[in-house]
Amino acid sequence: MKHSTRLLAMGAIAATAIALAGCSSGGSSSSSTDSATSGALTPVKLQLQWYSQAQFAGYYAALDQGYYKDEGLDVSILEGAADIVPIDTLTSGQADYAISWVPKVLGSIEQGAAVTDVAQIFERSGTTQISMKSAGITTPADLKGKTVGSWGYGNEWELFAGMQKAGVGVGDISLVSQAFDMNGFLAGDIQAAQAMTYNEYAQVLETVNPATGKLYQPSDLNVIDWNTAGTAMLQDAVWADSTRLADDPAYADTTVKFIKASIKGWAYARDNPEEAAKIVTASGSQLGESHQLWMTNEVNKLIWPSENGVGMINQNEWDQTVSIAKGTKNETGATIITSDPPATAFSNEYVTKALDELKAEGVDVNGTSFKPITVTLKEGGK
Repeated sequence: MKHSTRLLAMGAIAATAIALAGCSSGGSSSSSTDSATSGALTPVKLQLQWYSQAQFAGYYAALDQGYYKDEGLDVSILEGAADIVPIDTLTSGQADYAISWVPKVLGSIEQGAAVTDVAQIFERSGTTQISMKSAGITTPADLKGKTVGSWGYGNEWELFAGMQKAGVGVGDISLVSQAFDMNGFLAGDIQAAQAMTYNEYAQVLETVNPATGKLYQPSDLNVIDWNTAGTAMLQDAVWADSTRLADDPAYADTTVKFIKASIKGWAYARDNPEEAAKIVTASGSQLGESHQLWMTNEVNKLIWPSENGVGMINQNEWDQTVSIAKGTKNETGATIITSDPPATAFSNEYVTKALDELKAEGVDVNGTSFKPITVTLKEGGK
């Protein structure tokens, strides 16, 4: 199955992986016991599911602020790309952890990948279907008979589940293969387009409305939120190698440390969104300054507040994701999976330990008082 989230037209980024190391060049954490004991840092590689952007602000912040180093880890962040499947990188041993959406990985697990969701960072879905107010599309039922865009590559399942819940089959719409931008929507070729709250939605709001000569406004658009529609699926999670977790105590210990530092990075991004956006920009992201800050703010909304602590996998949300993965059919009649995933598909063991340590250190892992900031977008996201 192909990778996960999408990109603002990022142009040509030559490198598909960058190493952002705290001290050394990275490597496998499974042979790290001696080095950790002697005071050296344990090398760890994290595979992202897309290019550098504020969708991953917490990891970049943890690296920049020295949180990984504080836990004895030398973390290298590997960028994703359209041809990189994070779980394949993980299972092939080229990375120690990977960031990916749960439904995509469920398919890989059914095909034999031995991986475990050890920290569910995003608690809410950022996927929406947006349309111009003039199209009159306010509910999934309104998609019937409309031209509907979808990126595909495993990003379509919330849309299809929402439609089918409303009695709209894939054959009842004109399904368009949507590029990873909003050009088709803005040109009028797509009536209802897929858009992440933190990326493509902002792309529209960064564009001049020819009817007014000013940037499009939220009041110009209708948004179908799959969280509200009841077909949201779990998205960005930290995945680990199931076999290594079971067989290698050093790797299991490193997993707790990695989760702990990462959550601390996300808490930093919550409390310092402007600084976090700048950290991601400095990592080499090609997105504009206002767009990057918008993304940081919107991603924070998907994480905070967290009732049980960031990273804890909610059983009801997991079950909903699995149910949709088993019961929703795409345009070919296929489903993501045909049976329930194994018990090893997720575990709260490691994140619980990480959260306990963070709480003991006085880190706010719930963000109950979190309030998003107001971001003013500029034309082109500059």
